[in-house]
Amino acid sequence: MSQADQSRLKLMVVDDEPDNLDLLYRTFRRDFQVFKADGAVSALNLLKTQGEMAVIISDQRMPLMNGTEFLSKTVERFPDTIRILLTGYTDVEDLVEAINSGKVFKYITKPWNPENLKAVVQQAADTYRVLKQRTHELRRALRREELFNVVTTAIRESLDYQSMLQTVVTMIGRNFEATGCLLQSVDGEQLLPESFFYQADRQAAFSIPHTASILQRVLESQKTEIVHDNTPGHPSVYLVVPLIFQQQIMAVLSLYQQGSEHPWKPEDIQLIESVGEQAALAISQAKLYQSTLLMAQQMRDELQVARQIQNNLLRQSWPEVEGARVQAHCYPAREVGGDFFEVYVHPQGDVWLAVGDVSGKGVPAALFMASAISILRRELAQESSPEPEIVMRNLNSIMSDDLFSTNCFITMVLARYTPTSRQFVYANSGHIYPIVWSHRLVVEQQNSPEKNVTVEPNYLKVRGVPLGILPIWKANAGILTLNPGDIVLLTSDGITEATVIETPARSGLTKNEESRTNSMLGSPGLWQLLLEEPEPFDLTNLLAHIRERTNNVQEDDQTILSLEVL
Repeated sequence: MSQADQSRLKLMVVDDEPDNLDLLYRTFRRDFQVFKADGAVSALNLLKTQGEMAVIISDQRMPLMNGTEFLSKTVERFPDTIRILLTGYTDVEDLVEAINSGKVFKYITKPWNPENLKAVVQQAADTYRVLKQRTHELRRALRREELFNVVTTAIRESLDYQSMLQTVVTMIGRNFEATGCLLQSVDGEQLLPESFFYQADRQAAFSIPHTASILQRVLESQKTEIVHDNTPGHPSVYLVVPLIFQQQIMAVLSLYQQGSEHPWKPEDIQLIESVGEQAALAISQAKLYQSTLLMAQQMRDELQVARQIQNNLLRQSWPEVEGARVQAHCYPAREVGGDFFEVYVHPQGDVWLAVGDVSGKGVPAALFMASAISILRRELAQESSPEPEIVMRNLNSIMSDDLFSTNCFITMVLARYTPTSRQFVYANSGHIYPIVWSHRLVVEQQNSPEKNVTVEPNYLKVRGVPLGILPIWKANAGILTLNPGDIVLLTSDGITEATVIETPARSGLTKNEESRTNSMLGSPGLWQLLLEEPEPFDLTNLLAHIRERTNNVQEDDQTILSLEVL
């Protein structure tokens, strides 16, 4: 069959009268590929071998099977075919049956007018072309939508960047019946070593020929390249599609099809390019997500180093002090925090203690914390042991501009203890009141038969405003003399503001009412825990009891320091 014959629509004429059959054949043979059948049975057999016809012209009155019955048998298999019925009578019931069951486009009475019949057949052919075009466009749209949904679902279900790329190349290769499919990531204008592939025959060695030169052209032009290899006996097609997002190549998709049973049509290539656009968007998002994960991991690693550095800034050990014992702990709520403490033994014998809290959390607070410790140590290392309020004033003078410009401030208790006189002098810049009590007396009363503890805490309430609030810091110093068995406890608000979780057994409430009783530990709650501490006093043990009573999630930095007079 010539190429001209293949481009013409197929038309079948069915009639049991040879003269009518020949006349119909001669009428349409120049414009159509005409197939003749002398009855319904031979027509059905012809359809099995020749496939769909654009138009079928059938006589109504035929032996074995009439035209209406014959046409009705073609509807399910060939719904797009246009059917015309020739009839020699005008019985209304027969015509209604022909139109309803046989899906007849037109009926024409015998004898027919040749020009009228040609006009009807031409109209039928035009209708068939429009119907097939719309059906084809609809199928393309449905396939495109289906592939987009597959791509979207595959991307959504992929757990990581590599998994997503492998899913994309597998999905495209399988849906477009490729022999092999290769996806290579691109950075700038360079192909990355990582690649992902799909092959229809998993047993065969994976190989896509003719890659280097075509890939280079695609990278330079950012346009699809297609190469046909017409080697006799081994025809193949090689297709390279750049996956572009915002004018940047994300990856290059290479498809290889061996043989010509299902060659890619131009609309297939357009569809591959459309799917490639979706894949490029997904790859861009996956790269961004992967980059974000790497940056987050790098930040976590850096914060871990920063935590270690900050931990090293806090003294891990200090000289033993005759007649006194000092303990201290600091636990940031995040990797780094704004809480700090200082224990410094002056060459003259004075013991300096400090607990501070920079407003806020995280890295900004940690930077101010490091600066405060550095300045504090410089101030305390003077030849003569200074006064606490003078040191506090100098800290405010040096740091106030930076604190004020960033809306930050520092609360701190700074104390000087002189072991020879047991004198305790302190300055407080807006920090929680230190607690002083005789722990020795508490233990004695706990162990007495009456177990009546009458000891009351002494809250050191002399204090001024936080550092960084006013240009010049002013406040009086507090002074007291400690006795053997006394303990001074300095804490940050992460201890006193920890959320207490009351249990039904302890509060007398039901579980439903329990959630409404949660409150902060506060100084009174801390004091109740201190009364339960045995001797010797241990901060680690105290912190364990605090965490038993409070929320498991640490909401703020927690710092605690104690000085016990032996």
